[in-house]
Amino acid sequence: MELIRENIYNSFIYQDRYKYYLTGLGNTIIMAFFACLIGVILGLILSLVIDYNEKTGKLYLLSAFARMYIGIIRGTPALLQLMILYYIIFKSVNINIVIVGIISFGLNSGAYVSQIIRSGLISIPKGQEEASIMLGFNYFQTMKYVIMPQALRNVLPALSNEFITLLKETSVAGYIGILELTKASDIVASTTYDYFFPLLIVAIIYLILTLGLSKLLNLFERRLSK
Repeated sequence: MELIRENIYNSFIYQDRYKYYLTGLGNTIIMAFFACLIGVILGLILSLVIDYNEKTGKLYLLSAFARMYIGIIRGTPALLQLMILYYIIFKSVNINIVIVGIISFGLNSGAYVSQIIRSGLISIPKGQEEASIMLGFNYFQTMKYVIMPQALRNVLPALSNEFITLLKETSVAGYIGILELTKASDIVASTTYDYFFPLLIVAIIYLILTLGLSKLLNLFERRLSK
């Protein structure tokens, strides 16, 4: 027990090493939160563009671009996208590295969210849309008042899983130098020469975050169902 206490002290308290974890936790939450917002907005736009094209035949070029974008993003690793964005696209731009992470994870999440929302749109019976059109609603009014509220409720569990996955996916941000939780454990371990306790601390933090987010999303889902 004395050895365990000493290792925990060296990995967390000695020389204020807990500050690495706090900074990493803050950057992880910031990246996950804003990337989630970007992902939802982008995913909603992509799904509506494709759905509108399928039902009206319009916006063909935008729909083709959206499909190509989704295919490329889903077909390449998130780490590769992050490195391309940082080392190539933003190479000569003076930008906060955390913002690069937010943009990268947001663009990645948007492709997956779009497919989730599309599955929700497909799950709504076509008769409801036809009835809305008969009542004089246009496409966007039908989406806003009839289809989308039901579709989002149907896909909420899948969206919840995507948000949790996004939170854990930020762990690769350390590859471009962002001090997130996994990077924090690596920095501490490089000074203590002990990887077990720094990684254990980070694993516990991630577990608390994901369980808390799961509870929050389940609560929101129950309230939405009512």
